[in-house]
Amino acid sequence: MLDHRPKPQVSAAKHLDHCPARPRISIVVSDLSSRGAGRWGGAVRPFLLAQALQTMGYPVEIAGFCPGSDGSSVIPPGPRADIPLHSIALPTTSLGPGAVGYLFRHLSGDIIYAYKLKPSSFGLALVHRLRHHRPVMLDIDDWELSWHGGDRYRYRPSPQQLGRDVLKPSGALRNPDHPLYLQWMERWVGKADLVTTHNGFLQQRFGGTIIPNGKDTELFNPDRYDPAASRAAYGLSNYRVLMFPGAPRPYKGVEDLLTAMDILDEPDLKLVIVGGSPYDDYDRTLLDRWPQRIVHLGKQPSDAMPRVIAAAHVVVVPQRQTPAAQAQFPLKLTDGMAMAKPILATRVGDIPAILNGCGYLAEADAPADLAEQITAIFADYDYALELGRRGRDRTLTHYSIAAMGAGLHQAIQENVLAKVHWRSHGLGPPNPP
Repeated sequence: MLDHRPKPQVSAAKHLDHCPARPRISIVVSDLSSRGAGRWGGAVRPFLLAQALQTMGYPVEIAGFCPGSDGSSVIPPGPRADIPLHSIALPTTSLGPGAVGYLFRHLSGDIIYAYKLKPSSFGLALVHRLRHHRPVMLDIDDWELSWHGGDRYRYRPSPQQLGRDVLKPSGALRNPDHPLYLQWMERWVGKADLVTTHNGFLQQRFGGTIIPNGKDTELFNPDRYDPAASRAAYGLSNYRVLMFPGAPRPYKGVEDLLTAMDILDEPDLKLVIVGGSPYDDYDRTLLDRWPQRIVHLGKQPSDAMPRVIAAAHVVVVPQRQTPAAQAQFPLKLTDGMAMAKPILATRVGDIPAILNGCGYLAEADAPADLAEQITAIFADYDYALELGRRGRDRTLTHYSIAAMGAGLHQAIQENVLAKVHWRSHGLGPPNPP
């Protein structure tokens, strides 16, 4: 079983004593809009990477695109507004030379860190390296091609369709992140000076170093919140609350959980969905089918999430057994663990290794098993709370922002800093692209 634990480390503050200045890192993000990395107010992977690097003394900036808007829909990084953020508005998904040039002018880092295996981030980072000879790191937090059929995907247009896709202003191949290009990009992973990812599925597929998602364990500190008061504030005092703090999607198994609740048919048991899908009306589909089971709180500010999660009796992560789910590290999992909540999840991907006995596991795609686990949790809720406290301890040790920063620093030292040293002495890169 995969072990996510970073190697033993000293504290960030102690490690920075008497150390040379850290190289500046520019994180390139393909989509900073409210449909992309901006959707949770800075609580998603690129901002977590930035915060983690900051704990180790690295100056960090984030630069990227905001497709389909004037840039106003970019959400700043919540409680960490000290991260410089350069957003480039794009009226469409197409990338012109002007937008690319503007991005390059804002990449002041000694190291370029591309977020996601996409042409609009990693591809541009490699192009930038051709001229500026700066090391390129790549973070892979999803299998992008899994949304398009994975290894079964094929682009086989007719000659007429190919012409339309290439020549029309709205042609599919004008989108730099068309699945054909995503497929091509997978062949270029080895060009990165360092690859990071957050789970075993992606590491097995692409290689690299596992850097689990970190949590701000001071913000997500259960001692700061009163569960009863939180339930009262959100109108949940009369319910046993199963909380899903995220955007429902079919592969996330919410329908399986609701079917389990139908099996139990206990009126005081409610599924509280926090947030919603920025992509479609799937939330409405769930509400229409299960109006008696769901309380929908809607989107909440990222810094309000600990107070919301405090209202939960159980945090649920009922992922289905799909490639998209296997390739993810569910942030809601460590949200609940950090808040010492009992966790009910499914045996998908690295979830069992992350919990490591600190929660309840059901088989994927098995509503009856979920129902049994819900019954077990409330049959001995004191024990469930004890498992939640163990989950909090595990988060402090292995899944904090500080642990994330220590893992990143070690990986950068071992793979990248020598190339920064060559560049700083005017010697050129030791391994040119």
